Amino acid sequence: MGKKEKVYVAMSGGVDSSVAAALLLNQGYDCAGMYMITHEGGKKDSADAQAVADKLGIELEILDLREEFNQVIEYFCDEYSCARTPNPCVFCNREIKFGLLWKHAKAKGADYIATGHYIRSLQRDGNACLYAASNLAKDQSYVLSMIDQDVIDHILLPIGEYSKDKIREIAAEKKLGVESKPDSQEICFIPDDDYVARLELERPELAKEGNIVFSEGKILGTHNGLHNFTIGQRRGLGVAVGFPIYVVRLDLKTNTVVLGEKKDLMHTTLHASCANWLGEKPESPFEAKVKIRYNHSGAKAIVKPVGDGVVITFDEEISAITPGQVAVFYVEETDGLRLSGGAWIDGAGEIE
Repeated sequence: MGKKEKVYVAMSGGVDSSVAAALLLNQGYDCAGMYMITHEGGKKDSADAQAVADKLGIELEILDLREEFNQVIEYFCDEYSCARTPNPCVFCNREIKFGLLWKHAKAKGADYIATGHYIRSLQRDGNACLYAASNLAKDQSYVLSMIDQDVIDHILLPIGEYSKDKIREIAAEKKLGVESKPDSQEICFIPDDDYVARLELERPELAKEGNIVFSEGKILGTHNGLHNFTIGQRRGLGVAVGFPIYVVRLDLKTNTVVLGEKKDLMHTTLHASCANWLGEKPESPFEAKVKIRYNHSGAKAIVKPVGDGVVITFDEEISAITPGQVAVFYVEETDGLRLSGGAWIDGAGEIE
């Protein structure tokens, strides 16, 4: 009998990664778990992860990665300092979970790393390709769009074909003890969800007063830092004009929040840089479904590679293109939406 393939599962103590480990054991893999401590207070779920590992009969290694994780916090703060809205989960998946964690697992002899993300990995022409989850309502492919292409052949994603209800059912059947745990909603290193307070702790210079203006330049009030705002924001503006208004632009040079009407948020093109291709880089424009934020349902567009980035032209106007977020491209195939790549959004319109 041949040697079992070794897989390290990133276990968070939650139901998804716990069931991922259980499913891989059932499939005959030699499994071990890894639990990451990435910030102060990051040990809180380690007991649950250990309890699941004990029930499954697998080893769990607890890794203190707080020092290494600082790059995610620095990225988070740097983006807000540039009046951009960051996506720390996308950055973390590239640099930590499917970067540092994979290197650690590989050094210990692993053939694969696995996570509890709702996304599918399918073999096509001898290569692994990533596809949106079968249940699009739970699909998490967006946050894996910027991982290194070289890692994809070494990733196992066992829950991508399942619904959340089914995952909880499996956890209950196997008596893992985590079937009722709620999903995590906040950014992991900001457990109280007060990102403004964390930013001002890390970068107190961000709390800088400036003007809030309407699109034609009329001053409506003042703000205490651009980091309090994001493109498309409607609530908590601190001003009112008698009809709906939104944040349409953050002007870093003048430290100004620019407000406008809904129509001012609508655009048909965007430009993005540092494109990450999951497969060969296309030589010419191609049709795709593009998501501009995690909870965006996606829109049909033409993606044109330009230098290290892309220009994306949508079939119809879309709202609130936000610098700092990721534009993620999907190609429609018979097996579903194949993840083609992503790029960091720099702004609406063509490249200037």
